[in-house]
Amino acid sequence: MSKPIVAIVGRPNVGKSTLFNALAGEKISIVKDTPGITRDRIYADITWLDRYFTMIDTGGIEPESNDVILSQMREQAQIAIDTADVIVFMVDVKQGLVDADSKVADMLRRSRKPIILVVNKVDSFEKFEADIYEFYNLGIGEPFAISASNRLGLGEMLDEIIKYFPEETEEQEEDERPKIAIVGKPNVGKSSIINKLLGENRVIVSDVAGTTRDAVDTSVMHEGREYVFIDTAGLRRKKKVKEELEHYMIVRTVSAVERADVVIIVIDAVEGVTEQEAKIAGIAHEAGKGVIIAVNKWDAVEKDDKTIYRFTEKVRNVLSYMPYAEMIFISAVTGQRMTKLFDLIDMVIQNHALRVGTGVLNEIMSEAVALQQPPSDKGKRLKLFYITQVAVKPPTFVIFVNDKELMHFSYTRYIENRIRESFGFRGTPLRFIIRERKEQS
Repeated sequence: MSKPIVAIVGRPNVGKSTLFNALAGEKISIVKDTPGITRDRIYADITWLDRYFTMIDTGGIEPESNDVILSQMREQAQIAIDTADVIVFMVDVKQGLVDADSKVADMLRRSRKPIILVVNKVDSFEKFEADIYEFYNLGIGEPFAISASNRLGLGEMLDEIIKYFPEETEEQEEDERPKIAIVGKPNVGKSSIINKLLGENRVIVSDVAGTTRDAVDTSVMHEGREYVFIDTAGLRRKKKVKEELEHYMIVRTVSAVERADVVIIVIDAVEGVTEQEAKIAGIAHEAGKGVIIAVNKWDAVEKDDKTIYRFTEKVRNVLSYMPYAEMIFISAVTGQRMTKLFDLIDMVIQNHALRVGTGVLNEIMSEAVALQQPPSDKGKRLKLFYITQVAVKPPTFVIFVNDKELMHFSYTRYIENRIRESFGFRGTPLRFIIRERKEQS
């Protein structure tokens, strides 16, 4: 079952990012330098009382006037309304209740989504008690007093958030239909692909970037098997600055990827691969999903005998952190290779859930170690004792070694490549957990 999505909405400087970082347990905005993965992260996976959810920070506005603040807050609120299961509306006790808060509260109230009103910067309840009660005037319900920077009141707020999550029932787990998210920047042909697979114009398509109104689940039958395609929605208004467009795109992508088994990243053959694709692909990679790269509009490209080779090389360079991703060149207009998509989806789903026996894995590892000696440092050599697969979706392996520090990334990649040579695992990332174990004396 997919994790619920919680979005934080509020004016600039009310403390949205501080809360986000406090809950994520790290300064998310300065994450690791994985190539192609956005540094300015706006989403994180959070756990509270054995409930898991994805939190999205809709922040990042630094406008010059109150009018701009209000319009951008409305845009934020709309993102939250469209994608979130629960909305955290944050206000600032020190600034008090302002007009923009009231106007956004009206919008949120009409959405019929669960809204948690959070009053931030309350470092002393006694001192601010009267100011907190002022926020009852928003008509959203009880204000929860917190101090994100001092981590006060977060437990009560989180208890309230998880109250609104759907119960994890057995029936929800039983939906075995493969779920495929179609992601990509606006106007690369995501909706056209689904229309072609359906054979009817079910999703609105237009030449204006971002005309898809909402994330749409479309059921498609192919050779007796039912697939659910998740189309990521575009923007509601055409007149948007690039940063907002990208922000919106990432929020939508996170929510679609979260629910999917396989992610199809659509690239425009005419435009080629860009940094935006790298950001979108990074979301799927970090979520451990099966990945297919679909190069659309291939009919519109002038070709010679090396065109596919050159295009593939460019894509592989930009998305170098996911060499496992499958690639297909298609045209939603002409239908070129569209039915082959289903064969690829089936293969990736199978590989994503593939289990390998422990005995076979250890044979592969022993052979790999014999062929390429493990690294050593200051006279101490890495020893690999044992490998076992502990999970699927994505396939996850634990390797027991004598010293974790000696297990360099490059040697882990070498072991991964040997496993892939034997079992393929095409289209799916593999995860490795390195554990230390004392040597047997």
